[in-house]
Amino acid sequence: MTLTYNDYRLQLRETFKIAYGNYDYRDSLTVALSTNGETGFGECVAINYYNIDLQKFKLDLESVKDRLHSLSIIHPLEFYSFLLTLELHPFLRSALDCAYWDLFGKLENRTFAELVDLQQDNLPESSFTINVAGFDEQIEKIKASKWNRFKVKCNGLDRGNVFKLLDSGKEVALDSNTSFTEEDCIFLESQTLTQGFSYLEQPLPTGRFSVLTKNKNAHWMCDEDCQSVEDLQSLSSYYRSVNIKVMKLGGITPALEMISAAHSSGFKVMIGCMTESTVGISAGMALAELCDYADLDGANLISNDFAEGSKVVEGKLLLSEAPGLGIRLI
Repeated sequence: MTLTYNDYRLQLRETFKIAYGNYDYRDSLTVALSTNGETGFGECVAINYYNIDLQKFKLDLESVKDRLHSLSIIHPLEFYSFLLTLELHPFLRSALDCAYWDLFGKLENRTFAELVDLQQDNLPESSFTINVAGFDEQIEKIKASKWNRFKVKCNGLDRGNVFKLLDSGKEVALDSNTSFTEEDCIFLESQTLTQGFSYLEQPLPTGRFSVLTKNKNAHWMCDEDCQSVEDLQSLSSYYRSVNIKVMKLGGITPALEMISAAHSSGFKVMIGCMTESTVGISAGMALAELCDYADLDGANLISNDFAEGSKVVEGKLLLSEAPGLGIRLI
C-alpha cells in the first residue's frame, strides 16, 4: 500500500468570524492510500484551537510510510487497531482511517453504507453557518438563504437582542464557541423563548459545564467538552446533545463507536465538521444516517474545493453512490 500526501489552502468564500478569531483560509493536508489501481483519500486541517502543525504531520507520515507499505489489505476495523499502534495525533489518524475506508470500499466495489449495512434513507438536513456579525446582518443572511437550518456564531451573548434571531422564520441554533459566561447560561435557561433555538452549542470554556441544567429551557450541546467516549458519562447530566466530528475523534471508526455510545447514554447526536473540503465532508456524511442533526457545510464555505464526492445542496445531503466514500480529486 502506497502513501502519498498533498497540501492545500482552502480559501473561504467570506471571512470566517467566530469567537476564536477571524480566518480567510484554512490549511489542509490530504492523504492518499493506494494499491491495486485504487486510491482512497482522507483529510485533516490546521485548526488553531487544536494547535495543529501540518508540517509535523508530514514528518509523522514519513516515519510510518514503510510500515504502511508492507501492510496487507485487512478489514478497516483491523486497520484502525494498527493505526493506534503508531501513536499519531487524532487529526492525522483520522485522515488515514478515512482514506482506508475509502480505499477498502473501492477495492470491494461497495459503498461505505454497504460495508456497514446502512440504509441511508433517513438523512438529517444540514445547517449553514452564519458568522459573527450584527443581528440585522445575520437575520438578513438567514432570510436570503435557500437553506432551512442555520448555526449562528456568537461572540458573547447580547441578551437584549439574541431572540430576534427567532423572527427569521428558519430553524436557528446558537454556537458561542465557549464565549458565554455562566450568568449568560443561567439567563438563557430562565427564558422560555430559549426553547425556540434548535440547540445551544458549547456555551462555556471546557470543563465548566457543571453550571448547566439539562432539563430547563436551553438545549445544550457539547462540542469541545467531548473528546472521547470516556467523556460522555461526566457530561450526561448537563448536555442533551453531543457534536461528533470525525476529525476530532480520530476517524470514522471511533466516530461509529462514539455515536453508538452517545445514543446509549441518552444523548442526541450531531455529525459536525471543521472547515473541510469534500474529502473530509464525504467522511462525515457517510455517518449522517446514524445521527439526529447534521452540520456539514464545511465544503460549502470554501471557494476552491478540489474533490468530488458526497455534497450538501441547500442543506440536503446528497450521498455519492460510488464505492468507498466516493471521493475523487479534481
